[in-house]
Amino acid sequence: MKNQNENLCSRLEITSDSEKRLDKLLTDKIDNLSRSAVQQLIEGGYVTNRAGKTLAKSAKVLPGELIYVCIPQAQEVDILPENIPLDVVYEDNDLLVVNKPKDMVVHPAPGHATGTLVNALMFHCQSSLSGINGVLRPGIVHRIDKDTSGLLIVAKNDLAHVGLATQIQKHSFSRQYQAIVYGNVKEDAGTISAPIGRHPVDRKKMAVITSSSKARHAATHFDVVKRYDGFTYVKLTLETGRTHQIRVHMAYIGHPVAGDPVYGPKKVITSLNGQCLHAGHIGFVHPRTGEQLTFDAPLPEYFLKFLSKLKER
Repeated sequence: MKNQNENLCSRLEITSDSEKRLDKLLTDKIDNLSRSAVQQLIEGGYVTNRAGKTLAKSAKVLPGELIYVCIPQAQEVDILPENIPLDVVYEDNDLLVVNKPKDMVVHPAPGHATGTLVNALMFHCQSSLSGINGVLRPGIVHRIDKDTSGLLIVAKNDLAHVGLATQIQKHSFSRQYQAIVYGNVKEDAGTISAPIGRHPVDRKKMAVITSSSKARHAATHFDVVKRYDGFTYVKLTLETGRTHQIRVHMAYIGHPVAGDPVYGPKKVITSLNGQCLHAGHIGFVHPRTGEQLTFDAPLPEYFLKFLSKLKER
């Protein structure tokens, strides 16, 4: 079946040189698209065979088989630019790094059409944002939750977006968080390796799931900074980047993030207005210059205020 958006696409012809999964073949053949971007194209019906039939990402492609890929043009984004102050840590012609405050939603969603980071970016960057993620997440390469503060990287063009997304996919994009969690974490350091998938009952939540093929590998490394009565201050380094990964993993080992209204205890610390979790460090290779860049954001006031109330062990 011909894709209804084909007239808005750039069409590529790919010839398979060996037997491979479709998504693997296209990732190998198309230099500027990550595997996740390729899978989005396949799932959107933009990849067909010679007969015009859309294919599944897991389809086996035989040597010599011809595949057609339709790369859609970036769409105009129907999001209202808003003059919202941004804490810009770094900016050049390809990307910017923003220190997002707690309580700010990253991208528009039902109930949050305005006041988001994307609304602010649309004003700050005007037309200079990548369009790979379509109309909902222009320029957003990775995300952090509404009630998580800290560093977020934004791509201004598709070259930067693809380069950064590839680093995330290959786990060469470093992200370190700081958190206060419930209880006494006994080990000074460790790794939580447990697959994460959609919660089987509450579809708005994620969960550690060991019995489903739909769960994805997830690994979080932790180091104890200081112990307090009833709480532990930890640094957490992501090896993977699953939705709610830190919050799910810490709850899984019995130490949910303080203030977490979803994965924490029923009696929530309301003064925190959400989880006490801060994305304090990111490091990556600049997708154009090849320079290694690292950035750090100091602990925000809400985090420091909560720490000051705790008693050291």
